[in-house]
Amino acid sequence: MTVTSIGAPAVSLRGVSKRNGVGIASATALQDISLDVAAGEFVCVVGASGCGKTTLLNLIAGLDTPSAGTVQVSTASGGGDVAFDGPAGTRVAMMFQDSALFPWLSVAANVELPMRLRGLGKEQRRAAAADLLERVRLGGFAHKLPHELSGGMRQRVALARALAQDARLLLMDEPFGALDAISRDLLHDELERLWQERRFAVMFVTHNVREAARLGDRIVLLTSRPGRVAAVYPIDLPRPRRIASTEIANLASMVTDELRSEMRRHAR
Repeated sequence: MTVTSIGAPAVSLRGVSKRNGVGIASATALQDISLDVAAGEFVCVVGASGCGKTTLLNLIAGLDTPSAGTVQVSTASGGGDVAFDGPAGTRVAMMFQDSALFPWLSVAANVELPMRLRGLGKEQRRAAAADLLERVRLGGFAHKLPHELSGGMRQRVALARALAQDARLLLMDEPFGALDAISRDLLHDELERLWQERRFAVMFVTHNVREAARLGDRIVLLTSRPGRVAAVYPIDLPRPRRIASTEIANLASMVTDELRSEMRRHAR
C-alpha cells in the first residue's frame, strides 16, 4: 500500500523494510512501507506493541538505515531537538516519552543547548529560549532545574527544546504516554497551538487511539510485526477537538476495532 498526502512531502518512504539481527536470530520489524507526510501535516501512527513504530521514526531521523527501500526527508526541513541528521542531509527534531532533559542544566539552558550547538550567540539564544518558554507557558521557570518541575512541565520544556532550531519536521515517540489524563490533555492543546502557529510536519507515535484521533490529520495503522500499513484514516473533524467528544470516541472505536482485528490475526 502506498499512502500519499496533499502537497509537497516533508517525508517520503518507498518500499521501506527493516530487518534486525542476522541469520536465524533475525526478525523483520517493518515490511514494504510506502508513505508520504506533507509539509505541515500532522500524522499519527498507531499499532500493537512491537509493530515497528519506533523503528519507523528512527529510520526517518537517520538514526538507523533501512534494509530495503528509500527514506527521503525534504530539504526544506530546518534544525532539530538533539540535532539528528536526516537521510537527506537535513535535521529533524525528536521528542520521546522521557523528556531527556539534562538534570544539571536549568530549564533555559536545556532549551538553549541545541542553539548553542549550532553556534548562535548568547543574546540570540537567550531571547529565543525566553520566547519559546513563553509559548509553552513556562516563562517564569527559566532558572528552575528539571527535578523542580512536574512531569507535564518537563515535557513542555522538551517541546520547547524540540522547536528551538525551528525544525520543519517533528518526530514524537509516545511523548505524553507517561502523563496523567489532565496533563496530557493540556499538552495536546499546547502542541496543537504551536503546530498551527508554525506549521511544521509531525509524525506522532502513540498507543492511545483517542489521542491519535484528537491530534491527527490522518491516522496510519500498522499491522503487527512485521509492520505494514494496514489502513489510513483521514480525519475531517474541525479543530479544536476534545478528546472526550462523541466524534473522537466514534472514530477511535472504529480504529480500535481494526487494531484488535490485526492483533487477532497476528495471534494465529
